[in-house]
Amino acid sequence: QLHLRESGGDLVRPGESLNLSCVVSGSTLENYAVGWFRQAPGQEREGVACISSSGDSINLADSVKGRFFISRDNAKTTVDLRMYYLRPADAGVYYCAAALAPKGTYFCSAFWDLNDLQGYGYWGQGTQVTVSS
Repeated sequence: QLHLRESGGDLVRPGESLNLSCVVSGSTLENYAVGWFRQAPGQEREGVACISSSGDSINLADSVKGRFFISRDNAKTTVDLRMYYLRPADAGVYYCAAALAPKGTYFCSAFWDLNDLQGYGYWGQGTQVTVSS
């Protein structure tokens, strides 16, 4: 069975940077697309970024484009989210999730709906990101 675990969440000040990591175990990572989501208290969970199984397709939410970067390393079975110039609106619990999408599928293709939870069968427990002065 596939398992995911996030790490790297912390309390930071506006303008600072933070790196989140998602470590996958239980199966090879190469057949799975991975997405990052976040949820603020009392708010709906929103999609932040996704990356295809091959890594050739990447999508970012408009609110984080140019500030957040997603990458994967199948050998290390990790997917990272690098966050720069953090804002208070970026605060929340960040989750990584995996969807079975082998090479040749279109998961996380251009104009993919990042808020769509369908297909993500495996989720981590989340890591808290706080951005405050």
